[in-house]
Amino acid sequence: MKLLARAYAYRNSRSNAFVIYNDSNPVGMALYYDCDEVNAYDFSQLFIDERYQGNGFGIESANQILELMKNDGKYDKVILCYIDGNEVAKNMYEKLGFHLTGECDGNEIIMEKLLR
Repeated sequence: MKLLARAYAYRNSRSNAFVIYNDSNPVGMALYYDCDEVNAYDFSQLFIDERYQGNGFGIESANQILELMKNDGKYDKVILCYIDGNEVAKNMYEKLGFHLTGECDGNEIIMEKLLR
């Protein structure tokens, strides 16, 4: 429910919340919104239920969401954060084309990807 509350809080920033399905079974959720301050989409949340992790749902859903951002065309860049020490998330985001910016926000490491 926190993700839906965040989507509502960012509704004026064109927030987009998604439920990720495997057939008719929900396996995760995702959220992104416009971040005018840095001229980028903020890929704020991506969760795959631990029972379904390791099956490619994170990569596939992230690729589809990144394609939506690219087709939207408002920004040429996507930013996101992962928790320091979460090597699985870092590796997945690197496979998706994200790179470290050298910046952090507390224990969150900031990454970015150019869409074009």
